[in-house]
Amino acid sequence: MTSGRVNPKFRLDDQGISGLGNVYYNYLEPALIQEALKRDEGTLGQGGAFLVTTGKFTGRSPKDKHVVKTPSVADSIWWENNAAMSPEGFDALHADMIEHMKGRDYFVQDLIGGSDPTVSINVRMVTELAWHNLFIRHLLRRPERAQLDSFIADFTVINCPSFQANPEKHNCRSETVIAMNFDKKLILIGGTEYAGENKKSVFTLLNYLLPEKGIMPMHCSANHAVGNPVDTAVFFGLSGTGKTTLSADPQRVLIGDDEHGWSDRGTFNFEGGCYAKTINLNPEAEPEIFATTSKFGTVIENMVFDHETLELDFYDDSLTANMRCAYPLGYISNASDTALGGHPKNVIMLTCDAFGVLPPIARLTPAQAMYHFLSGFTSKVAGTERGVTEPEPTFSTCFGAPFMPRRPEAYGNLLREKIAKHGATCWLVNTGWTGGAYGTGSRMPIKATRALLTAALDGSLADAKFRKDENFGFDVPVEVPRVDKALLDPRSTWNDPAAYDAQAAKLVQMFADNFEQYVPYIDEDVKAAAIS
Repeated sequence: MTSGRVNPKFRLDDQGISGLGNVYYNYLEPALIQEALKRDEGTLGQGGAFLVTTGKFTGRSPKDKHVVKTPSVADSIWWENNAAMSPEGFDALHADMIEHMKGRDYFVQDLIGGSDPTVSINVRMVTELAWHNLFIRHLLRRPERAQLDSFIADFTVINCPSFQANPEKHNCRSETVIAMNFDKKLILIGGTEYAGENKKSVFTLLNYLLPEKGIMPMHCSANHAVGNPVDTAVFFGLSGTGKTTLSADPQRVLIGDDEHGWSDRGTFNFEGGCYAKTINLNPEAEPEIFATTSKFGTVIENMVFDHETLELDFYDDSLTANMRCAYPLGYISNASDTALGGHPKNVIMLTCDAFGVLPPIARLTPAQAMYHFLSGFTSKVAGTERGVTEPEPTFSTCFGAPFMPRRPEAYGNLLREKIAKHGATCWLVNTGWTGGAYGTGSRMPIKATRALLTAALDGSLADAKFRKDENFGFDVPVEVPRVDKALLDPRSTWNDPAAYDAQAAKLVQMFADNFEQYVPYIDEDVKAAAIS
């Protein structure tokens, strides 16, 4: 039996997926919540939020992500970063997954990736769990109901958590699998209930397709000045660096919190919602995001709650530090109706420095911007990936290596070209530690970070006096209103300056060692910008 609105000429049967139980097409939020409750997939929380847990997988499984190595992509995929799967292995995986699905109920959402209609793609999401359908309905863009009558997918994603892959038969690493086949326009996900795999599979897809069109895909949040989309800012950064928090500025219009493109027309959001971390979420510091946790349909993932009152515990990380909420962009009062912006006037690169060495903000030249973009230095925050229990210094090129199918230089050169063409100012912002490394120092005060970003975005920071950082060669402001002057000189915040110098030398060497891999592919000015 099938129900719901769908193109009558584009049902699952038309895609070779037959023998299923009930198929629910394009259900809206109330119906999806009803179906999820009927199947005991979660709990209805305060305000109608939907509370779920995801079992042993509370973060992404990047090592279980595979790209099918067909002749059409063999020369364009960054294989050192993307595990290959044979076409034969994928075909066996596909056949076994379809067989496993027979007789079971499935939920289908026909959605759009990208708010710019000239480059967006149609994505069909087929999920075993009703709440996964609710989640992805928030996170991708929703076509008008009338558009569903003629919807044809460019790519299809099938997510079946109850399916366990066979590494030997399916040419994968474990029983958990995320397999992308660009030729067959198909993505298969099995063995994990973590909902983030749904949205990141589409992000990876766009990261492969868009550079061929001269569009820069970005793991970033974005906003623009009120009434002035030309004054757009983008915020690069891995999970936990502050992309969502810092872009949700009540004084600016939110374009989106995680995934964007930069085309010849300007900036556009890939998504239709937000996926925010909720650990230690503060109603005073982040009132808009906090408010979404008790709104109808918001998916609350892996949060501890009182089973009588349904009150959420924002400080209990016993399930995971990677607790999250997923909600439509419209739940943020200052969100853009179009999810479109101009060419970025400011490019912010967010890093969470667990060494306590980097200043809270630094101005970068275009060459330095490419260097730090390719380096992608940060600290993995507890819970974002399986096995990470405390901040772990890492280099994730382009601030999103797990989602980059192409070599880093493809994205780095695109970014550099667009910065040069449109005259963007670039800033490196440290939201990590000050006064010492992790375990000794403290996190950078969010009020200071906000004050520095406000000064950067309104242009007043350009008038400040700058000093040349002796470790990295970038410009660091000496004094900024409403910011403790000592914070701007990280060395002065340490009790032992010699210990800071030793830590800085260690970090500089880590940067140099990591960057060796890119030296054969970059221009001399970027090499010169590497370290002062």
